[in-house]
Amino acid sequence: MIVVQYVTFDCAQPYELATFWRDATGGELHPETKKEDDEILLQGGGVDLLFIKVPEGKTVKNRLHLDLTGSAGSTREEEVERLLGLGARVFEDRRNPDGTGWVTMLDPEGNEFCVCRAGYEYA
Repeated sequence: MIVVQYVTFDCAQPYELATFWRDATGGELHPETKKEDDEILLQGGGVDLLFIKVPEGKTVKNRLHLDLTGSAGSTREEEVERLLGLGARVFEDRRNPDGTGWVTMLDPEGNEFCVCRAGYEYA
């Protein structure tokens, strides 16, 4: 058996993207992190995320993305608004009138992720 160690993001600005995801997930940057590092590790936000500087930009849809839910009672709508305030953008709004669905968002470098309802939102 193997264990997923990190989910890795190729990016232009590792520190800036890692701080967005730190603020989004509540994780912590590795204690030895320097702003100019080409690799930044974010720990403790549910799964460890690694941000690696690459020269090329993102050109197509991600083949892998994160699905996120609120915690501690926050709702999908509250999380979408909070993430917008951190610099994310809505890409596709797939929410339905009956409360089902999700919102596909983009992080500051254009990586897709989805915000879904948490289990406690299903009543």
